[in-house]
Order: sequence, then structure tokens, then C-alpha cells
Amino acid sequence: MDPTFLSAVQLAALVRGGKIGALELLDHFIGRAERLDSRINAIVVRDFDRARQRARALDNQADKSAPLFGVPATVKESFDVAGLPTTRGHAALKDATVRVSTLPVRRLEAAGAVIFGKTNVPVDLADWQSYNPVYGVTSNPWSTAHTPGGSSGGSAAALAAGLTGFEMGTDIGGSIRVPAHFCGVFGHKPSWGLLPNYGDPATSSAAGTDIACLGPMSRSAADLQAGLEILAGPDPDETALTLNLPAPRATALKGLRAAVWADQAGIAADPETTAAMLALADALEREGAIVSRSARPALDPLDAYHLYLKLLDAAWSGRLTEETLASRRRDLARLKDSDQSADAVMLRMTDVPHRLWLGLNEQRFRLRRAWTAFFREWDVLLCPAFATAALPHRQDGNTWERRITVGGREIAYNDLLFWPGLTGGYHLPATVAPIAATQAGLPLGVQIAGPIHGDRTTIGAAALIEQALGGFKPPPGW
Repeated sequence: MDPTFLSAVQLAALVRGGKIGALELLDHFIGRAERLDSRINAIVVRDFDRARQRARALDNQADKSAPLFGVPATVKESFDVAGLPTTRGHAALKDATVRVSTLPVRRLEAAGAVIFGKTNVPVDLADWQSYNPVYGVTSNPWSTAHTPGGSSGGSAAALAAGLTGFEMGTDIGGSIRVPAHFCGVFGHKPSWGLLPNYGDPATSSAAGTDIACLGPMSRSAADLQAGLEILAGPDPDETALTLNLPAPRATALKGLRAAVWADQAGIAADPETTAAMLALADALEREGAIVSRSARPALDPLDAYHLYLKLLDAAWSGRLTEETLASRRRDLARLKDSDQSADAVMLRMTDVPHRLWLGLNEQRFRLRRAWTAFFREWDVLLCPAFATAALPHRQDGNTWERRITVGGREIAYNDLLFWPGLTGGYHLPATVAPIAATQAGLPLGVQIAGPIHGDRTTIGAAALIEQALGGFKPPPGW
């Protein structure tokens, strides 16, 4: 059996059953990376020798019961792995190795995974393109003229190309969901705070970041569920609490209560994306699901979107240098009151007092309650992960300086934050699953959102859609 495009759960079963050794399986994926990765440049940090040592040790281990036993895995470059650099795209950090692996990396390894490399990202994880001056440009295996997305772009590209068995990314503005959508794989952005991300004290924030999450990426919904069970749980240094997440609300498409939000007035959308969402609604109805194309939470979508943008800008403001802040102040002084682009909304958050942020956070939690009320009536919300399929490569200046045409409308590049922010800004879990392809052959995914801590429900719905529509399909030529 060719293991290339099997799920991580299937790969672990092969190793546990003695049908393939951990080292043999690892060498299979390393061989593919050595032969094929030059086409897309996804696995940019390679740790093959240490991975082989670990795989040999697993082959000699009597207990093979770990859920990801022997599965070759890679992780996003921003995760700390002891002995490797964590650059986030900054050349000055290329030779600075970290001492302590981040908690989720340690949890993956405790679950039996063999981490053999790290995958590419944009600078500071702040783009839907994955390129940086340290490791260069990563391309989408479905079309090397297109980006795999960002910031977990290398993660999604490596999965789609069959270069790794399991991946782990992070998400604050769609950084798991958008690459999964662009590359035709699965990704899960969990309920905020569910999966801790503390690493080397010298390089990692102990406090974490508002909205930001880490989560599994894979070629199947079953792998997302396995990853959730492995990675979720409080930081062991902080609390003795344990998790008891609710079971999935639905075990079949028949009876699943699904609200479909295919498009939004005032928000640019590619017609093929909208059509794919409506076709999914039709398909679910044929399977017996209870579908509404008009049900919405009791909130104003554009107000909720702008609130997300303000909170997003505040969340990552801690990483800004004094030079960047000075530049933002100059730009703010020139900003027109009529400018309501995403970049303008975020720019107005420069130097906001903490009291103002507290008021915004109160607004956010009131809207969280509106989402909670909505999910008493509906099991899941199905909406686009992004307004369009994979974007062509863009490396022209800063993201806030770019313009892009979507559905015949020219918009600011960062106005594409609407669909990631609509759910992510309110700490909801959201799973992306592949559902269709464009006429040009690029993948399209659906974003499946659910109630806070309803992670098993969104992943479970992804599994049901996977069964109905066929799930992951390898890109041609890989």
C-alpha cells in the first residue's frame, strides 16, 4: 500500500500493525521531500537525522499504542522545536536555536509523532502569502503560480503534496483556515484558549495572544479529531483542570441543523465561491439535513467585522517596534474619515488607551452571547473560509498597500479578512473541509463554525461532509 496520501490515523495503524516500520515510513516521506519539495519549497527546516534516530527508537519500543505512533510530521516554522531556529521569517534569527520545544510539539511527540521538519511562513505570520527573506517563496502544489496561503502556507502545501503525514499551524486571521482552503486539505481553528502554545521562555510569549490559536492540519477530519484530543488541554504549569468537551451534536447528515451563509452584501466574493456554498446547501438537503440559507446571528455583520479588526490590531500591537509605531502615527494623521477599509479601521487603533480596549472587549463578549444564542437553534454555520480560491503570488510591498480584484470589484487586499474574522474574532471553533474546485482546478473549502467549545461538533460535521463529498483529493502530478 502506498502510504503517501493516507491519513495520519491510517499511517499510525500501519505502523502499530507491523505492516511498515516507523523508520521505513519516515524514509518514504523524507525521500519524497528530497525529490519533490524543490517544486514548492514547503519544508524549509529539515531535521532528518534526529527524526531517524527517534523512528529507530520507536521501532524498538514494545508499547505502540500512542495515537500517532510512528507518524512522520512537520510543524509550522513559528513553533519552537528544541535545537532548531524559530525565525518567523526574520534573517537575524536564522542561526539562533531554541532550547525548549513548545508545549504542543511536546504533546505531538508524546503521542508518537516523528517531527522531521518545519514548514514555511510569511514574515511575522502576517500575510496570505508564504514567503520571507530567510527561506524564500512557497508555492501551491495545485498550481505553482499560486500561493498556498498563509501564514500556515507551508503546512498546507506539504500536506497536499504528500510530503508529510500530519501538520500543525496557527490562526489569528485565517492562518490555518485559508491555507487549508487554498490547498484542498483539512484544518481546525479551535475555540480560543483550548490549545495552549507556550514554548521556550527566551522566545515565546507566556501570556499568549488574543484571538490567536494553534490547531491541527491534515488530509482527513479523523486526523483533526485525533489532533484535537492530543493538543487540547490547559497548560500543565498553570492548572489542574481537565477538559470534558461536548460530544458532536450530529452523527449523520440527516437531521443536522446547518445555517448556510453563502455571501454578504457589501463584501466582495468570487462567484464560484458563492456557488460552491449554495451547491453544498443543496447537497446537504438531499442528505436530509435541515438547512437555512438565511438564518443569521442577531448582530450587524459589518459592525461585527469592524470590531474584529480593532481587536485584531490590538492583539498584535505588542510586537510593533517604536519605528513602526511612529510610521503608523504619521499615516493616521493623514487618514481620511471616510476611509472604512480594513487597514483604516485597524490604523485607528494606534495608541488606543486600555480603557477603550476594555469597552471593545465588552462589545465582543456581548456578540459572543449572540453567537451562543444562534447556536441553540443551529448546530453549525457553513460559510466561506475566504472570498476566493488560491491567490496568485503577490510580493509587492506591504499588505496594506496592495489592491486586489475579487468578483469584478477592486478592493484593499486586507478587506479579505471578513470571512476569517467573522468567526475567529469571537473565539468560535471553525473547521475547514474541501468541498469543490474552480473551473481552473483550484480547491474550494467550506468553513464550519460552531458554538464555543463545540470543536467536536465542527470537526464531526467536517467528517460527515467528507463522507458525502469525498474529502481530500491529491493534486495532479504528485
